[in-house]
Amino acid sequence: MRIRLYGTNPADVDQVAREIVDLAKKMGVQVRGPIPLPTRRLMVTVRRAPSGQGYHTYDHWELRISKRLIDIEASERVLRRLMTIRVPDTVKIELQLI
Repeated sequence: MRIRLYGTNPADVDQVAREIVDLAKKMGVQVRGPIPLPTRRLMVTVRRAPSGQGYHTYDHWELRISKRLIDIEASERVLRRLMTIRVPDTVKIELQLI
């Protein structure tokens, strides 16, 4: 089973990844990870003065998305225990059976 974690707060993503790895080790299944994937940076540049008069000034906004990858040996017991982990709103999880 491949688990992908991603979110805007890297501390929350790391905390959830640690909980998953600790749970898998307690259950005695083989685990690989967490593997940090490159952080995605979303940049948005907007004009401060929409009227077009005066100086051309811009605001730059950035959103960073941190990602982690964990591979776990899939079993029904582990899947049920994974569903009990508390996940913050800033972290999204994708499960893929391979």
